[in-house]
Amino acid sequence: QVQLVESGGGLVQAGDSLRLSCAASGGTFSALTMGWFRQAPGNEREFVGHITWSGDTRYEDSVKGRFTISRDNAKNTVYLQMNSLKPEDTAVYYCNVRVAVVAEYDVWGQGTQVTVSS
Repeated sequence: QVQLVESGGGLVQAGDSLRLSCAASGGTFSALTMGWFRQAPGNEREFVGHITWSGDTRYEDSVKGRFTISRDNAKNTVYLQMNSLKPEDTAVYYCNVRVAVVAEYDVWGQGTQVTVSS
């Protein structure tokens, strides 16, 4: 069964940078689209951005120009580079990967806390 392990969260100040990583493992699979969501207290989980197998990216408007998603297909790992962080970026960040084994399905990471102080 495919599992995701996230790392890189923490407490930073406004304007700082942080990089999250998410590694997929568990058997033979293809990691298709890899992406990130976030959930702030009292809010629904929201899309942050994703990257396709071929490297095409899409971002939520509020993070465009500040966040960058990249991936290492050899390591089945996706990264979220977050620059110019704002207090409103504070949330639990979840990795999401669409995997293909026999069929396609989504796998979620355990979440990592990002806190940005003003």
